[in-house]
Amino acid sequence: MKPVPVYFSLGTNLGDRQANIEEALRRLDLAIGRPYEALSSILETPAWGFDGPPFLNCVVRYRTARRPHTLLRICKRIERAMGRREVLEYDAEGRRIYHDRPIDIDILLYGDLTVDMPDLKIPHPLMRSRAFIMQPLEEIFAQK
Repeated sequence: MKPVPVYFSLGTNLGDRQANIEEALRRLDLAIGRPYEALSSILETPAWGFDGPPFLNCVVRYRTARRPHTLLRICKRIERAMGRREVLEYDAEGRRIYHDRPIDIDILLYGDLTVDMPDLKIPHPLMRSRAFIMQPLEEIFAQK
């Protein structure tokens, strides 16, 4: 498989947020096997979907031939290693309840591929409704 551009969002609202972003990037570089190609500015934004401390958010682009589910496993492994404990909760109307987290890594885009599986959806289904993703993503697109 030929390497394609893959875009990830990173967010953190616990602990040393800047260090969390840097550590997640270091771990992604190692797991993907090459350094990232582009990194957006880091934005501070209010918590989205719950009351909590503000987040630092950014978007990063890698070029990789690793398959989407392999990348998903890498993201989840890094999140757990950095202290994230994910318990999926939903309110009475079926909307997800979000929580504070030391790191959140989401796959936004994988080349021009569309994935629609229960555990992975690409493009990320909520990205267009989140300015903290779209603004950094557009910044990287403008760097091309």
